[in-house]
Amino acid sequence: MIQRMTRLKVADNTGAREVMCIGILGESAKKFATVGDKIVVSVKKTIPGSSMEKGKVVRAVIVRTRKEVRRKDGSYVRFDDNAVVLLNQADEPIGTRVFGPVARELRDKGFTRVVSLAPEVV
Repeated sequence: MIQRMTRLKVADNTGAREVMCIGILGESAKKFATVGDKIVVSVKKTIPGSSMEKGKVVRAVIVRTRKEVRRKDGSYVRFDDNAVVLLNQADEPIGTRVFGPVARELRDKGFTRVVSLAPEVV
């Protein structure tokens, strides 16, 4: 469960390392976001020499959460960290690589490009 002001890791090679959630896209009264939801983030930490700069506001999709996600078969999946992949305006990943596992729910939500870049789908 991700809410506003939550700090998240970036799981791609855009140059950003840490972002902060500043908005949740979708229903207007939505207070929490989970795996597969789109959010608006502000870049807080970057690696030196990257094209991504601090303070930049971009969209992102949540690929991992510490809070477990219930699946239709009754099982649960959870991860060690909260992580996102940064998106452009066309909802395609900005980076060319995705680091770490991503949840299978992304395929159902239409983020097949992110799933194909990931090394492991859980």
